[in-house]
Order: sequence, then C-alpha cells, then structure tokens
Amino acid sequence: MALVPPFTRETALAKVQAAEDAWNTRDPDRVALAYTVDSRWRNRSEFLTGREEIREFLRRKWTKEREYRLRKELWAFGDNRIAVRFRYEWHDAEGQWWRSHGNEMWEFDPDGLMRIREASINDIPIAESERELRDTAE
Repeated sequence: MALVPPFTRETALAKVQAAEDAWNTRDPDRVALAYTVDSRWRNRSEFLTGREEIREFLRRKWTKEREYRLRKELWAFGDNRIAVRFRYEWHDAEGQWWRSHGNEMWEFDPDGLMRIREASINDIPIAESERELRDTAE
C-alpha cells in the first residue's frame, strides 16, 4: 500500500502508525528521511527548516528525553493533510518522568514526504508509577 496523497482512511491510519513506529526507534537519521529536504517545522516555539535541522533537533530531543515512548492517533485527514493527537512519556537527566500531550498538523508532497509539520505540545510531570507507555520488553 502506497502511503502517498490523496489519503484514504486506510492510508492515513497507516501513515500515522508508520510515523509512530519510526519515532519510537529514536533514530534521528531514520526519522529525518520522512521529511522533504526543505521541510518546515514548528515544534513548540522552535522553527526548523530542512532535513539537517530536523535531524539535529531530534538528536537534541532524544538526548534530553530519555526512554521516550510515543503513541499517535489519527484525528482527521484530507487530500494531502493529516492531523494527529499524541502523547509520549520520557524522563530527564534527574529522573523526573514527564507525559507530553499534543497535536500535530502534517502536509505532504506528492511522494508522501512531509513538507510541513506544526506541533503544539504540553508537558506534565508524572511519577514513574503513573507511566502508561512502556516498551514491551519492560
């Protein structure tokens, strides 16, 4: 199944799952390949342009956000756009666990690469015992 626009419900769901799976690898090189070379991002208050900036952002992110684990859910889709809501959990260097909630709006080029990503995210401190997202190996 080709995960390119225009999206159907089936291909939009598969695109969201593919994104979740890739981000859970915490591999900046792999994840960055899903974006156009000139992709534009807003992540919280940070603005990025291009795969190289995205790759460097992801390296910084996963250095800070340890044991990161993500879940994404399709919210809406149409033609070349998908909206998702997500939550992820991670801990910082001091061991404080966080749950981050947010929404993303994605726009894709004809080849299925993301050219625009807008993300709004809020963080909530949690106790380790409150974690909901765990690797299956845990």
